[in-house]
Amino acid sequence: MSTERKIDATADDVKGKVKEGVGKATDDDNMTAEGKGDQAKGKVKQAVEDVKDAFKRD
Repeated sequence: MSTERKIDATADDVKGKVKEGVGKATDDDNMTAEGKGDQAKGKVKQAVEDVKDAFKRD
């Protein structure tokens, strides 16, 4: 996995965790949902890159 893509996936995950935390603290359901969505996006990006890496090794 390229370092840039790994950082991008991690950034989405961290951004999502922050948004979710702020949303919970302020009782903002939309922000909480956005945070969870950003986290999911980061996990999907990570999974895609993991699959790419698996094929590169073979």
